[in-house]
Amino acid sequence: MVVRKGEIVINYNEVVAIGDTYLLTVVSELFGLEGYEIQRIPAHDGGRNVVYTCEKEGEGAKILRIAFLPDRCREDFLGEVEFVRYLFEHGGSVSNVISSRNGNLLEEITHNNHTFFVCLFEKAKGKLLVENNYRYREGAPITEYYYNCGKTLGKLHHISKGYTPVHRRYSFFDKYNAEYIDKLIPGSLSLLKEKLVELLNTLKGLDKNQETFGMIHFDYNDGNYSIDFDNGQITVYDFDNSCYCWYMFDLASLWSSGVGWIQFEPDAGKRQQFMDDYFTTALEGYRSETRIEDSMLENLPLFIQVNLMENIIDAFEVMRNNGEEPECDERVSYLIKCMEEDISYRGFFDKIYSFDEPFEYEERNMRDSSACTQN
Repeated sequence: MVVRKGEIVINYNEVVAIGDTYLLTVVSELFGLEGYEIQRIPAHDGGRNVVYTCEKEGEGAKILRIAFLPDRCREDFLGEVEFVRYLFEHGGSVSNVISSRNGNLLEEITHNNHTFFVCLFEKAKGKLLVENNYRYREGAPITEYYYNCGKTLGKLHHISKGYTPVHRRYSFFDKYNAEYIDKLIPGSLSLLKEKLVELLNTLKGLDKNQETFGMIHFDYNDGNYSIDFDNGQITVYDFDNSCYCWYMFDLASLWSSGVGWIQFEPDAGKRQQFMDDYFTTALEGYRSETRIEDSMLENLPLFIQVNLMENIIDAFEVMRNNGEEPECDERVSYLIKCMEEDISYRGFFDKIYSFDEPFEYEERNMRDSSACTQN
């Protein structure tokens, strides 16, 4: 990962090296981590932080996060950690942020003219679903998990409806707008740009009130929460992308999380029936904690498209941050085709979908504008 800020060029491996020689010593003193075994967690594609586990016998494990990309300012980070602390203090099932010895939720360290933002979190109890080979806890029906996914999200949204920030995070349209799309996405994808702007214009017509619009997670999926397999408790983390948006966006993410359970089913009718049942159960859990009007739920297909848009933009952001030339691999090409052709529900019930190669479509030639419509 390469980042350019003025004349400064820094990559992930350089940050790791700086961490080993300087940052971890300073951070350990700031957060009282002396005596902890600190191990780096391997980065995932597109990751924006260097993350470590911190463990010490007799103490709860912690997660240390060092952010080095210049894509967020101090106010962004403060808005994130203050929201996490508020959720935790009001009963939300989240990994709490831990104050430094200075009493700060966020510490800022400058080294060699580069700024690092450091946060420490409690490590969530349990583990990722993938770490349990996508098996739910023994003796409990999988529907318990679906219900708990909705219930946990509903609780977070309920708390959010009463949240008044000190440092306000950005709002959806602050980032997702026509100017940013035009700058980020190659000109050869003109139809895609047109469709994304149309989608934004549709969203501008939606109501934004306390019951429909507020601080949300914006990346709610099984990669961003752990499950206690003793009791099914879900603990949410990774609020890096949290922002002001419609609560329906997270609900659309919840819907999208369900496709993995049935993605290899050849029969589209069976896939659709499963998704209806799955989301009904998840929504029951959600509504056990907070209200959602049927009129907003009718916008589920729209917000699945908004999720799609976020996925597309994120893919191009990763290419940009990595210093790579934009390209459309099979995954990105699939997302783009669904957007360009107004294919709803991620194409999951459409003829474009292949259960042999889920959510993939033939690569596009980015250098030929005619190849960026339909091959």
